[in-house]
Amino acid sequence: MNSEDDNNALKEKLYKTIFGHDTPEGKLFDIVLIYMILFSVLIVVLDSVSYLSRHYSVYFVTLEWILTIFFTIEYGLRIYSSPNRWSYVFSYYGIVDLIAIIPTYLSLFVGGISYLLIIRLLRVLRVFRILKLVRYLSEVNVLVRSLAMSRRKIFIFFSVVLVLATIFGSLMFIIEGPENGFTSIPKSIYWTIVTITTVGYGDITPHTVLGQIIASLVMLMGYSIIAVPTGIFTAEIAQEIQRQREIKCCQNCERSGHERDADYCRHCGVELPDN
Repeated sequence: MNSEDDNNALKEKLYKTIFGHDTPEGKLFDIVLIYMILFSVLIVVLDSVSYLSRHYSVYFVTLEWILTIFFTIEYGLRIYSSPNRWSYVFSYYGIVDLIAIIPTYLSLFVGGISYLLIIRLLRVLRVFRILKLVRYLSEVNVLVRSLAMSRRKIFIFFSVVLVLATIFGSLMFIIEGPENGFTSIPKSIYWTIVTITTVGYGDITPHTVLGQIIASLVMLMGYSIIAVPTGIFTAEIAQEIQRQREIKCCQNCERSGHERDADYCRHCGVELPDN
């Protein structure tokens, strides 16, 4: 066996281990990788605590560099063993893998940017592939399509809410004024949005009787309209599910309403056609 054959054999073995998930080695590699990603994110979170950062900063930095070097080597091996390198580099996982290691190197030149390593959590999405949960992504697609179909209605709804918030915010600025915390129309609009959404931070409160009456109206209006986008989204989900069920139609009894992954007609038992 020549050196080229050895090189191809090494690439194939690395590919099965790094990209594969059906072999014991592939599963072990992916599970270890996920734990290291979670450990790396934990280090970033703990390093953001001032007390821990003051006392254990050296340990955090050392561990982070060790993990970054490991992720860098892993990224290089993925490129090396991939049959189509550019396809991997520009794929979702390829881009995330690259972004996950860049902040540590940039931290040598830009302070504080290392906290962007929290993006490594995106790499944990590989758990869908490891645990064979990819088939559930079709359910996610239902939600995504429902959001896409309802985007215009939701946009109109938020536009109306923004207009109302501007009107009520302007009124509160005129009625309450800067002496009661409503220092500008934008800040009054902020108060209106916080009130409409029933968040109620309490950092600004009306003091005049008329202002409190308007605030009460805004609160009641918030309870009235808070369920509107939920209703729009729910209706779109119902329609999307119905569209999915109408995809498969039995050729024997010509009845629809089957789930897309159904193999047999639930009415006559005849095998359904593949779409």
